[in-house]
Amino acid sequence: MLHYVLIFAAALAAGAINSVAGGGTLITFPTLLAIGIDPKLANGTSTVALWPGSVAGTWGYHRELEQADRRLLALIVPCVIGSIVGAWLLVRTPTDVFNHIIPFLILFATCLFMAQGTIQRHFDLASAHHARSPWLSWTMAFQFVVAVYGGYFGAGIGILMLAALSLMGHTDIHQMNGVKNLLATCINGVAAAIFVYKGLVLWQEATVMIVASIVGGVTGAGLARRMGRQAVRQLVIAVGFVAAVRTMWTAFH
Repeated sequence: MLHYVLIFAAALAAGAINSVAGGGTLITFPTLLAIGIDPKLANGTSTVALWPGSVAGTWGYHRELEQADRRLLALIVPCVIGSIVGAWLLVRTPTDVFNHIIPFLILFATCLFMAQGTIQRHFDLASAHHARSPWLSWTMAFQFVVAVYGGYFGAGIGILMLAALSLMGHTDIHQMNGVKNLLATCINGVAAAIFVYKGLVLWQEATVMIVASIVGGVTGAGLARRMGRQAVRQLVIAVGFVAAVRTMWTAFH
């Protein structure tokens, strides 16, 4: 019974965190490992379990998505292709080397997100964005890399995407979260389908976590609005640094 209480609580928190900042996998994945589940099964189960929460989180930001730049929908294409590649790599290769890269990716993305205002003022990225510069091309390439990583493991993809959206000139954290949740839903949905096909999902655990992640995803969006934009930005940065430290500790100990 304690087994299911733990994974329900982990998925509830992860669903809320994913809707606001990303990094929920860093709660569910270690929890599944702690109760004795094989790493690949833990990763597959976590991905499948959190996907409905991502859908719920996307719906939670539907008002913000309606006001977002429609050109951002083009980023769905590299999301789908990249997540297929990443999930295939997880199925075919060991995780040790990539696990050592994860904390540095998250730390780099968090620092970019934290320095958003300074970078935008220095390079006038907001003006470039409105002038229809080639921002979409390089952002699609970056999003493909994020999707490969997301299909492979996924922890911190939300922070990576928020950093990219920041550098594109976006400043409304709620709209950014809506777009991020939509793209994460695409990435995790494709990866989850592959993990199900390959038998990398424990369905009893996943079912309990699915319910919890949906509740967390819906409540997370509402909580973010009440907290305000600046508080959410600070939470994103905090989650990023905690995620980087946690994954670094896991990778090198």
